Amino acid sequence: MTDLHQALQHIKGSVSGWEQREPLPFEEFLQLLAARPEQLVRNVFQVFHDMVVSQVTEKADEYPEDPESIHYVSYDCSKLFVENADHPFFADRLFANRLINLVEAWRRGAQQNKIYIFEGPPGSGKSTFLNRLLIKFEEYANSDEGLRFETVWRLDRQKFGGIPRHETSHFLDRLSKLIDEYEFDQNQIIEAQSSMQERDDFVEVVCPSHDSPILMIPKDFRRQFFQNLFGNDESKLHLLDEKAYEWVFRNQPCTICSSLYLALLRKLKDPAEVLKMVYAYPYRFNRRLGEGISVFSPGDKPMKHMVFTNDMLQNRLNSLLRDSNQVNYIFSQYAKTNNGIYALMDIKSHNTDRLIELHNIISEGVHKVEDLEENVNSLFIALMNPEDKKNIENFPSFSDRIQYIKIPYVLDLNTEVEIYRNIFGKQIDDSFLPRVLHNFARIIISTRMQRHSDAMQEWIPDPAKYAMFCDENLQLLKMEIYTGYIPPWLDEEDRKRLMAKRRRKIIAESEIEGESGFSGRDAINIFNDFYSTYARKDALINMSVLSNYFTKVRPDLGHLVPEGFIDSLLRLYAYTVLQEVKESLYYYNEEQISREIRNYLFSINFEPGRTETCRFTGDRLEISESFFEGIENRLLGPKVERETRLTFRGQTQKEYTARTLTQEILAEGKDVTRTSLFQELRERYIFNLKEKALDPFLENANFRRAIKDYGRPEFKTYDKKIRNDVTFLINNLCSKFRYTKNGAREVCLYVIDTDLARRFSRNSPEPAKETTLTSD
Repeated sequence: MTDLHQALQHIKGSVSGWEQREPLPFEEFLQLLAARPEQLVRNVFQVFHDMVVSQVTEKADEYPEDPESIHYVSYDCSKLFVENADHPFFADRLFANRLINLVEAWRRGAQQNKIYIFEGPPGSGKSTFLNRLLIKFEEYANSDEGLRFETVWRLDRQKFGGIPRHETSHFLDRLSKLIDEYEFDQNQIIEAQSSMQERDDFVEVVCPSHDSPILMIPKDFRRQFFQNLFGNDESKLHLLDEKAYEWVFRNQPCTICSSLYLALLRKLKDPAEVLKMVYAYPYRFNRRLGEGISVFSPGDKPMKHMVFTNDMLQNRLNSLLRDSNQVNYIFSQYAKTNNGIYALMDIKSHNTDRLIELHNIISEGVHKVEDLEENVNSLFIALMNPEDKKNIENFPSFSDRIQYIKIPYVLDLNTEVEIYRNIFGKQIDDSFLPRVLHNFARIIISTRMQRHSDAMQEWIPDPAKYAMFCDENLQLLKMEIYTGYIPPWLDEEDRKRLMAKRRRKIIAESEIEGESGFSGRDAINIFNDFYSTYARKDALINMSVLSNYFTKVRPDLGHLVPEGFIDSLLRLYAYTVLQEVKESLYYYNEEQISREIRNYLFSINFEPGRTETCRFTGDRLEISESFFEGIENRLLGPKVERETRLTFRGQTQKEYTARTLTQEILAEGKDVTRTSLFQELRERYIFNLKEKALDPFLENANFRRAIKDYGRPEFKTYDKKIRNDVTFLINNLCSKFRYTKNGAREVCLYVIDTDLARRFSRNSPEPAKETTLTSD
């Protein structure tokens, strides 16, 4: 018995204070409103925005200094869609930006008279997306952060002349007889009698449309009311002029509340006395009960009774007001989701009829319930497959009432990999050489993309110049742009031509991609087959295995991959690992590089033949053509023509005087080593030094054998310099690029045996950045 008592007490203690709240009198509600107006003066669109923003984290900008940034942001949506989810949804960067842009528009008030249809092919995760979104919204709306209030009327009988309580008296008489018949605790009975008596002093009317108590203030007086409420607090008065809160001054209460207000005003003759009967109660959302959130599947049949009443409450209202026509307590299903969410899972079968029925509601914001007009200010959401658009094609007037938001198959390779990790476990990384898992994702995504891109063709008319790094359709490059990454193998001219307008045009093409190719379900099945076949404890999956799978083992899958794409992927992989090995083998003296660049930036402001003391280093410089040539060879490469060097020198001097010196050094007080121009020259310098980093080792056969013997007893037989070089190389590959010791050894042998250094020596363009070599 003790255990049972403790269990019941635990349940009692688990009920939050939020759930035990009593309705607040109107004056107490106004005190809360005055303290927290931005929270309590919110409609469903603003609450939805706040919910999404609270769950989504904006990551750091990869290119914060880029003047051509389009604010294509990387968002972490894991809290919203993945954490604690039985069926997680993975939002790639493209879709996350669409979603954030949409809710930001809602926050600003640009949301009226529309239905929002999330459109995507089967297998794109639409249903999972909506279910996760609604679960999170319900949690947030029922929390203190999402708190809003709805109207409850408490009609005091005493205000209407003390209505006789014959009904209650009769019930209490019977209750007294039961006390004698059953030995109940007398104190509990007395308490119940008192509670019943107290409740009978009031007729409680809950607004079925969940109207905010704010709307009970007569519309013409609301602005002045808020000005009086906020006083001289400018931080709150600004709300009165924001479009986001326009609804406060535009909307009217529901027909029930409006007629009740007028009926009470006739009786009491005083608006203040009427408002004393208005109470505020937390708006509780419950999807299962259809309160605040209603979700309909295509197979859900229409309700037999579309109009709801409450005969008992209606009788009590009639008795209280002594007039059966003043207040009609009647409402429809749409009232239950007013200021909430009304969602259709797919536009087919019965949901097609539901969508068509929404047309007039969306257009006018009202719904006819018998003779009455019912306000409907809900967030209408629907899901649709592309082929189901035909179901509403015969209603052209719908076109300006619908906003489509694409949910295509994933086009961001990092998100595609996260899906595999989530389903098969993060340990799958241990079975692949670095980048090979991401290259699997690239192959999958290539089937979802358009073969031809107008935006890419306009940007790079001659894709052949990147044949060593990219496919002829530039899909590999476009995938990187979709991840927010600009690859280093782009030449400087093309990077400069990637202006904001062009970048937006490329991103915009994602709206017409991801509707065909391998679906999300297909990709999971393909990866399962591939991984279960080739994952081994004693051997890592490499690019040869990956290529062989799609070209020889499963040619039926390979036929869906664009022609030549896998060959291009192999070349890009070869270039990437070559850069990794060079980066890992390269020693450089950072201080010497910095000194030379500072001296160069100072010297370009003088003609050759001068002797000057550098203001940045204190070095005395003999400025001559050979002085310039020595540094420019390290900045541009040793085989650059003199005219190219002179042009580069002139452009650098112009940039130095126009921005570096005047803006960054003098105006902003930056040290020269922290300026953009210095960083750009440093990256050039290091890149060209790295290009030759591997050359001394290629002719040394012992170097290859030492790599092969690394980690074995035979490794100790090599001379100290080779051991140090190989150990330095292997350790750097592990620490910088996530290789295992065996993986690092394998990739080094691959670079040497395939002679990658010579294959790419004449084709490597200058990089725009020195950072991580690929987006994965």
